[in-house]
Amino acid sequence: MLSAAPGPNRMRILRVVSPNGPKTVYRPEIDREALIHDRRNRVRARMVEHGVAACLLFDPINIRYATGARNMQVFHQRNPSRYLFLPVEGPVVLFEFSGAHHLAEDLSTIDEVRPATTASFVAAGPAIADAERRWAAEAVDLLRQVVGDGATIGLERINHGASTAVADAGFRIVDAQASVEMARAIKGPDELLCIRESLRATERAVHALRDAIQPGLTENELWAELHRVVVAEGGDYIETRLMTAGTNTNPWFQETGDSPIEPNVLVALDTDVVGCHGYYSDFSRTFHVGPDAPTREQRRLYRLAHEQVHHNMAIIEPGLTFREYADRAWDIPSEFATQRYYLSAHGVGMTGEYPYLYHRHDFAESGYDGVIEPGMTLCVESYIGAEGGKEGVKLEEQVLVNEDGTELLSDFPFEPDLLE
Repeated sequence: MLSAAPGPNRMRILRVVSPNGPKTVYRPEIDREALIHDRRNRVRARMVEHGVAACLLFDPINIRYATGARNMQVFHQRNPSRYLFLPVEGPVVLFEFSGAHHLAEDLSTIDEVRPATTASFVAAGPAIADAERRWAAEAVDLLRQVVGDGATIGLERINHGASTAVADAGFRIVDAQASVEMARAIKGPDELLCIRESLRATERAVHALRDAIQPGLTENELWAELHRVVVAEGGDYIETRLMTAGTNTNPWFQETGDSPIEPNVLVALDTDVVGCHGYYSDFSRTFHVGPDAPTREQRRLYRLAHEQVHHNMAIIEPGLTFREYADRAWDIPSEFATQRYYLSAHGVGMTGEYPYLYHRHDFAESGYDGVIEPGMTLCVESYIGAEGGKEGVKLEEQVLVNEDGTELLSDFPFEPDLLE
């Protein structure tokens, strides 16, 4: 996305990157105030359901979800130097990274921005215990002012010493994930606009990658083309390095590297893009390099993966339990069962999220029950590659659960030469 301006009737005029150069498209206007307030209200409603009086959030994606505040998201995935105090009732306080306080000053979801105390060994060195005590003292003081002694507090991703100090002050500590993940699972109307825009932008990036495929390029060189367009379209980053070619496609989860792409092999991609507006674009495609036609085996793998994805999309409906989904899902042939993708489907929003829908093979050990609800957005997965096989195929689609069934959100075409 290169530029944006408001258009008539809540439409925006966008200049976007396309395979044939920049072009003008029209998109519905996203009400950003409604978006961020709706998300914050969803979290608070779930906190009430779980008996949580306040949360202290460290995950930058959860902070962005609850407030719209964005700052060095990848850096803060690892470093506990930025966090959010979110009570059910009362002031929302963002403890911001040093020198970045101005980034959130105009957000109506945040009542106050304070400097953060970084309780990490990297920041404090041998004085880490003192830093943890300082952090806890500030947190406890705010908690007592807003929610009172003895309240139930949701915490995430904080040092053990810091969380213990909060508990020692008389608060009941629970995991904040239940409240936040359940809130994120159901998408509001403006969120769906964000998701659609993120997908369209990522699809343009994948078209650019597909057009660039040629023998002799390294995987890294090809993968860089995806990054180029994702960034040009206003995307944030790509979470994984899941684009491989030839024998690197089997088993799955090998990472993009410096291997040259050979003629006539398969190239498999899982996008995993945190795209524009901070929303995840998560679909998978597999391409054939050429110049010759795909082999019979390449087509067989592709058709099976295509069949699995479309069978499982067809059974998704509101009210279906997770266990019922597992029982009705596509029966993976024994040849490919050992290397099956670890999930059959999963929730998706600002990243991969609740729920996880497991294969029937794995449900007894890993699965949990729940209900598929309208407003959930799900990614339906397939990996087909035999143990010891030469290549594998990765396919995936992103769908919205509505009142009647599902709506396909991802719109990148499949490969007709591989479906023959």
